[in-house]
Amino acid sequence: MAQPSFFEKSPSSTLAEIAALTKADLVDASRADLRITGVASLDEAGPMHLSFFENVKYAGQLAQTRAGAVLVSERFEASVPPHVAVLRAKRPFRAFVAYARIIHGDAMRPQSGFDLTGIAASAVIHPTARLEDGVTVDPLAVIGPHVEIGAGSVIGSGAVLSPGVRIGRDCNVGAGTVIQFALIGNNVLIHPGCQIGQDGYGFIFAETHQKVPQTGRVIIQNDVEIGAGTTIDRGSLRDTVIGEGSKIDNQVQIGHNVTIGRHCLIAAQCGLAGSLTLGDNVALGAKVGINNHLHIGDGAQVTAMSAVKDDVPANGRWGGYFAKPTKQWFREILAVERLPKSGAPGADSKDAKGERQG
Repeated sequence: MAQPSFFEKSPSSTLAEIAALTKADLVDASRADLRITGVASLDEAGPMHLSFFENVKYAGQLAQTRAGAVLVSERFEASVPPHVAVLRAKRPFRAFVAYARIIHGDAMRPQSGFDLTGIAASAVIHPTARLEDGVTVDPLAVIGPHVEIGAGSVIGSGAVLSPGVRIGRDCNVGAGTVIQFALIGNNVLIHPGCQIGQDGYGFIFAETHQKVPQTGRVIIQNDVEIGAGTTIDRGSLRDTVIGEGSKIDNQVQIGHNVTIGRHCLIAAQCGLAGSLTLGDNVALGAKVGINNHLHIGDGAQVTAMSAVKDDVPANGRWGGYFAKPTKQWFREILAVERLPKSGAPGADSKDAKGERQG
């Protein structure tokens, strides 16, 4: 989509300006005044678009691109068609993102659904709630007793903030999100449809199952981002904690008493059972499931669609069902693939002369 119509039209920039912003080298200085009006993928870019190339899988698109300029590493510089200006960068995608973040700042965080500044007339705000100056509240949002919201925060349409919730400054709460029993720091982005602070899943198993009271909170530290449709249960006896700078994708389930460290990355549809702990800088691929009461060490990575039933050491690389160190997992997969089909238990086999063996 070379022309993203839902976002503000980006300002034009010269290649010289782009090179300075991205710390790239413009290979042909005579093109310094060429103007770029937007960013696009290689296959959809036109003569006034900036694109990038980093993955050899898209070499065919690079050869046929109509882009005005491409960020590319020195290794692939010679593969760029002559009509395309070359911006040489050590990490082309990072440079591309750095520029895109500047020209499309409005796409970086949820905005008011009504292009609103201030408080909509149809919003319901309890008289004991405290909102600092500069808070935006969209139509039909409900803000309960003793809620506190910091300056610059935006509360989306239909969002519900239950009694006592505190939200810091420059936060965004997406439309239809419900937050209760939660304390939220500054610059936290919560996308639409999240459910934060509902009771966790705790029962005593018996003929008539007995519910365990869930009296903890959800603590979300600064600079966290939470994807659409994600659910974060409040703690039972202690708090559920999301560490500073962690980024959580859409439709993730985080159980009660979970502690997530700082700067973790959790991809879509992960399921984190209660009372487990993730260290700092942990990365979980999509659809990872982790059993309760486990510890995932600092810097550990778990591949997508893995099931974790054991602790993962710091900096471990694990995957599989059930998850284990990836080198071991790959060796086991290769060993199974090498087994001849005729060697399956109970199957007949023949020797080299074709005679059946008993």
